[in-house]
Amino acid sequence: MKDVVDPELGINVVDLGLVYGVHVDDENVATLDMTLTSAACPLTDVIEDQTREALCQGPGGGLVSDVRINWVWMPPWGPDKITEEGRDQLRSLGFNV
Repeated sequence: MKDVVDPELGINVVDLGLVYGVHVDDENVATLDMTLTSAACPLTDVIEDQTREALCQGPGGGLVSDVRINWVWMPPWGPDKITEEGRDQLRSLGFNV
């Protein structure tokens, strides 16, 4: 999932703290609870495509057979969810976090 990059900030969704939970069922389908930095983000399809590519493709067919993303808004995302590595990346881009 660190290959999945938020298209607005250029930082991966893991270090931004956008992934709230992951469940893989008996049919090897991953359901991810994820949020966005803004509920008005128009680029959810880009994140969905990147996620599917990161988890479903590769040698042997990938880690899972399919991915479903459950977009959640509670708890709301905030800067407190960003990892230290994500903070370092944002600082290198000029953000004050």
